[in-house]
Amino acid sequence: MDKMFSDEINILKALAILLVVSGHLEFSLLGIFPPYSFQLALFFFISGCLFKDKYLTDVATFVQRRIKSLLVPYFWYNLFYMEVTILIAKLTGKFWGMPLSFKNFFITPFLNGHQFDLSCPLWFVTQLFMTMITFLFLFRALNAVTKNKFIHLGFFAILGVLAIPFDKLFAVTPLMLIVIRTMFSMFFVYLGYFYTHYIKDNYNIFTPKWFGAVFVLQSILWMFNRDYDPEHGIGLSYVLVWSRFDDQLFVPILTALTGIWASLFTVKILYPYVKDIKFVQDMGNVTYHIMANHLLVMYIITAIFMWLHGIPISERANHDIYWIYNPVQTTYLYFVVTMFISTYVGVGLKKLHKVMLKK
Repeated sequence: MDKMFSDEINILKALAILLVVSGHLEFSLLGIFPPYSFQLALFFFISGCLFKDKYLTDVATFVQRRIKSLLVPYFWYNLFYMEVTILIAKLTGKFWGMPLSFKNFFITPFLNGHQFDLSCPLWFVTQLFMTMITFLFLFRALNAVTKNKFIHLGFFAILGVLAIPFDKLFAVTPLMLIVIRTMFSMFFVYLGYFYTHYIKDNYNIFTPKWFGAVFVLQSILWMFNRDYDPEHGIGLSYVLVWSRFDDQLFVPILTALTGIWASLFTVKILYPYVKDIKFVQDMGNVTYHIMANHLLVMYIITAIFMWLHGIPISERANHDIYWIYNPVQTTYLYFVVTMFISTYVGVGLKKLHKVMLKK
C-alpha cells in the first residue's frame, strides 16, 4: 500500500469516527447525510479496503490477527467498564448496564454488545470480527467457483439487500440479529476491497459529473428522511445494531453508498491540507479507543456541568446514556473536548502498550 493511500485511509478513519461521535451528539458533520445513515457502513468499507489477498490462503494468520487486534482489547475494555459501571452505581445508585453474569460478560458482546451502556459503541468491534471472519470464508468459496469480480460484487450486493427485509420475514432473535448485520455489512467490506483493487487506480469517480449525480441522488433520498419527525420512523438513518430499517428496502444501501462516496470525496479535497496535521493522524490511528471511551468522556463532562450548576447527580440517572447537559448551547463544546480527550487517551494507551511489549 503506497504512503499516500495509507494516509488517505487514516484520514478516512478519522472522518468516520468524527461522524460516529457527532452522531451520538445528534448532529451531522455532513448536513445532507443524517446521523446513522452511513458511518458504520463506512467503517466496514475501510476494513475491506485494507483486506489483503494473502489472507485467502493464510486463514490462520488472519484469524489470529483479528483476535489480537479486535477481541483481546475488547475484553480488556469490557473488564474496565464493568468496574467503572459498578463504581458509578455505588456513587449514584444506578447501574448503567445489564445484570452481571457470565453470559452478559462473554456472550452478550457478540449478540448486541450492550452489556454496559458506557461501552455500548463497541458492539461494532465484535460485529466487525464476525463479519470479517465470515467474509473471508465466503470470499474463499467464491474464488474457488469463479474469479469473476462482478459475480463476486453481485453476490455480496444481493446479500446486503436481502438482509434488510429479514426483520419482517423472520423472528428477530439474538442470533438472527447477527445474521442480518453480517449479511448487510459484508457487502460494504467487499465494496471496499473492490474499490481498492479495481476502481482506485483505474477510474476517476470524483469528477464534477459524479459529484452532481451523487448530490441529486442524495437529494432524492432525502425525500425518505423522517428524522425531523420521529413518530414517522427513522428514514435515511438505520439502527444496524438492532437491524432496524423500518419499512425501507433499498434506501439504507443507497444512502450508505452515497455517504461513502461523499466521505472519499471529502478526504480527496482535504488531503493536501490535513495530511500533515498530527492530531488528525493520531485520531485515525486510535479510532478503536475513541469508539470505546467517548461516552465515558461525555458522561464526565455532563457530571462537571451538573456540579457547576448545583444539579444533583441523581438527575443524570433520569436520562439515557446519550443525554448531555443543555445540548443547544454545549453540543459543539462536548464534541471538541470529547474528541481531544478520547484521542489522546488512545495515544497514551498505545504508547503504554508498546512499552509493556518491550518489557
